[in-house]
Amino acid sequence: MDADREGSGRRRPRRAVAYAACGVVLLAGCASMPDSGDLRGVDATPRQDIQVRVFAMPPQEDAEPLDIVQGFLEALTSDDPNYETARRYLTGNATKLWQPGLSTTVLDDGPGASPTPSGDRERKEDTSFTLTGTRVAVVDEQQSYAPASGSYQETVHLVHDKKTKQWRIDRLPQGVVMGKSDFQRNYVSVNKYYFASNTKAATTPQTVAVADPVYVRERVDPMTQVVRSLLSGPTHWLDPAVRTRFPTGTALKKGVSSLTPDDRNILTVPLNDKARNVSPDRCEAMATQLLFTLHNLTPAVDTVELQVRGKQLCSADESDADGVATRGSVEQPQFLYFVDGEHRLVRIPAAPKGSSAKAEPVPGVLGEGARDLRSVAVSRDEHLAAGVGLDGKALYVGSMVSGGSLREPMLVSTGKTDTDRLTTPSWDAEGDLWVADRNPAAPRLLLFDEGVGEPLKVETPGLDGRIKDLRVAADGVRIALVVEKGGKQSLFVGRIEREAKTGDAQRVSVRELRSTTPDLEEVTTMSWAGDSRLVVVGRERGGVQQTRYVQVDGSTPEGPPPAALTGVKEIAASEDDEMPLVAYSEDGIVRLPSGEQWQKVDAKGTAPVYPG
Repeated sequence: MDADREGSGRRRPRRAVAYAACGVVLLAGCASMPDSGDLRGVDATPRQDIQVRVFAMPPQEDAEPLDIVQGFLEALTSDDPNYETARRYLTGNATKLWQPGLSTTVLDDGPGASPTPSGDRERKEDTSFTLTGTRVAVVDEQQSYAPASGSYQETVHLVHDKKTKQWRIDRLPQGVVMGKSDFQRNYVSVNKYYFASNTKAATTPQTVAVADPVYVRERVDPMTQVVRSLLSGPTHWLDPAVRTRFPTGTALKKGVSSLTPDDRNILTVPLNDKARNVSPDRCEAMATQLLFTLHNLTPAVDTVELQVRGKQLCSADESDADGVATRGSVEQPQFLYFVDGEHRLVRIPAAPKGSSAKAEPVPGVLGEGARDLRSVAVSRDEHLAAGVGLDGKALYVGSMVSGGSLREPMLVSTGKTDTDRLTTPSWDAEGDLWVADRNPAAPRLLLFDEGVGEPLKVETPGLDGRIKDLRVAADGVRIALVVEKGGKQSLFVGRIEREAKTGDAQRVSVRELRSTTPDLEEVTTMSWAGDSRLVVVGRERGGVQQTRYVQVDGSTPEGPPPAALTGVKEIAASEDDEMPLVAYSEDGIVRLPSGEQWQKVDAKGTAPVYPG
């Protein structure tokens, strides 16, 4: 997520912090709990180095109620694996009822705590505090992140124990709550991988792997957390479109509390008996899911070995896994494509070689200038190309082989203006072609099966507005849509569901659209930039244009945003993050090689795209 933007002038939380660096461990001294004051918030801890660990402090003797609330909230942001210290602020009954794993509520700043007004000022046995703040996001029981907004207000009730004569919390909201910067320090986003239910890559019989991002606690044995999360199944949003190869009920063997790779980078995963009788092929697919997932977390695992009752079921290394399933993030494109000053489809090598490269027309009719083009898309196998005419009316599809002839338009829009006609098209992993007709009289999302024939109208339940732009993910399971309504352009990600074909008919729908940039008032352009990441150009209300990365769940990934570039009109990225970011800006086509500044490619070029 973004670097910490802290609140101003609020009291720093007092905790014990351990710093581990260069093999030396330094323990910070413990500070006492505050002993005065009527209204305080739990400050979000400043963003720390990844090696910093924060340990909770137990309640002090004879601490006042506000100190108990404050100490409890601070303990929630520590690296205590099971919140044991936080539980020491609770009564015995509250400890039994409290379920911290149900949710994590993220606030813009740490929660404020103020006394709840009471009509009986003479009572000394109990008291209440109201926790307040502004919601940013919620991570649910499945560890799935979702942006949130509005005010947060929950009550914490305390009692004065007659035996111990200490204040303790006896009623509190379920889950945990913390400020945004504490969340950034405590949690890391990891892609779990499942297999697309009804999708195979058009160029290979392999199954397509789909990323399912979740947030796990970064310094609380994240490897074991993410393995447990993978075994428990996909998140609710993704579940209808993917499948797991693990049998229902598969879990870690009872008694296994932690997983660690050995000195050969082999991770042994002991499973319960639910996985005992799987076939070798299925076992290899299970190991592939684990290996893809763990590679997203750490480079320390080269091989995954599955065991049941102490006996090896199977193992898989990277070459085995790549033979089972394909991922967009490892499919390297050959070329970058764009429209040149003569409105032809041209290409240059995708990976920069030197400071400049001369664009050449692609083989086939779309590179010969038979039709003036304004936008294009190239199939993921780089064999077919689709182009929309200069006025936005007609969609053409042609082979990128010399000597072909241009067929009649696949689709013609009757929109009255060029902004009311066809969007830039997009190809999915199955070789199907997607495009939206923006005609206000009949707006629709269309799919051409393998890029030919009559278009299939895609159902879009819940879509509120008109599609301005679209990009299908390499997995063929998710689609990003820029939706325009009331002068505002918003980015949504929807789940693609394909029902089994009945004869020649098939129903395809895009469901459960999720907003990924709720803070942006205008989205100019976007592109997929990883298995679960997009690059977006837009602006906030009253702000200036900015380019940022965003996860499909609406969170902001770690790392810096792309280098600033003014006047961006279109942007293109590859799911393979080794490929440079490319944009059409005031300077024409420019690209951003890793570790360098933006470089001019073609002053007259427009509409850059990678395959997809």
